[in-house]
Amino acid sequence: MASKRVLEVVVGGDLVLDEPDPGYWIAGIVPAIRPADLAVAHLEVPHTSRGTEMKGDVPAPGAPPENLAAIREAGFGMLSLAGNHIADCGPEGIEDTIAGLDALGIAHAGAGATLAASRRPAIREVAGRRVALLSYNCVGPEIGWAGDAKAGAAYLRVETADGLPIAPAASLETASPEAFAMLAEDIAAARDRADIVLVALHKGIVHVPARLAPYERPLAHAAIEAGADAVLGHHAHIVRGIEFHRGRPIFHGLGNACVVTSALSPAQDHPARREWAERRKQMFGFEPDPAYPLAPFHPEAVHAFLGRLCFDGEGGVSAAIVPVHVEAPGRPVLADEARGAAIRSYVERITRDAGLPAIRIASDGTVTEAL
Repeated sequence: MASKRVLEVVVGGDLVLDEPDPGYWIAGIVPAIRPADLAVAHLEVPHTSRGTEMKGDVPAPGAPPENLAAIREAGFGMLSLAGNHIADCGPEGIEDTIAGLDALGIAHAGAGATLAASRRPAIREVAGRRVALLSYNCVGPEIGWAGDAKAGAAYLRVETADGLPIAPAASLETASPEAFAMLAEDIAAARDRADIVLVALHKGIVHVPARLAPYERPLAHAAIEAGADAVLGHHAHIVRGIEFHRGRPIFHGLGNACVVTSALSPAQDHPARREWAERRKQMFGFEPDPAYPLAPFHPEAVHAFLGRLCFDGEGGVSAAIVPVHVEAPGRPVLADEARGAAIRSYVERITRDAGLPAIRIASDGTVTEAL
């Protein structure tokens, strides 16, 4: 019996497309997305014109529902939804986002009308193999979590160092026993239905280079040990290091796939978002480059990448990166040769700086453990 061909899955981080002409903003990375068998990313905000602004985190505005079409046109066929902003427009925002994705044929996981719905894996059959995606919010806020009869995001509870409510700005330390149990249960159920299982974790410390919170590696390792084939991290709006556990890749932070929004700029009339934009400077110690009004992130966030996973027919998987440069005012484009080399070196360095096992990234982007 002939072995199955290699299946290529491209994975990206956060997507926020709430500016006009979304196809223009995402077009710079499309050449790396469309040739893949499947492309996966994280939808950061609801796409809706309805809903009531949720209190509990700095609220993101709903993105235009019609902008979802640009994500599909770019080549993304599967999205994770469990994050700290998906519930920012209430249950109506989640309902509208899911309806829009369903209409476009984009598979999704991580948010729904109930906790059971949000924990359900997205599944797509690609080149004769079934790929499952599970999606969880690890950073809160708790008000955005789904419940038995409450719309929201699937979540893995991570306890705070001081016992205060779980929220993105809190000091998050240790994943709860319930989190590990939920993860193992859901991965086992997904494995029964799919050949490949991907786990997306909205996790980490925003706007800080390299550093991992104490809970991140144990939770990612637990996902692999429970049967996941790869872990996809996002939330920090800056890329993180890469490691392998039991031969399976963990992208600790895929950064921004394409984030272009005016909602993060100090120059706006929304008090909470304006206050956060100013407070962020003191909390994280950087002044955004004024040339990047649509992506006012840490200066190192211009070094970005897409991940590439290649699954062979024998159960093996290899990992690579596709270097991406974020050009002003916030548009990601595939990096040229010089920038690509610098980005590969950058990812090797932040992997070491985070205390992860050293990696090597070849000129073609292939990632391996350094011996």
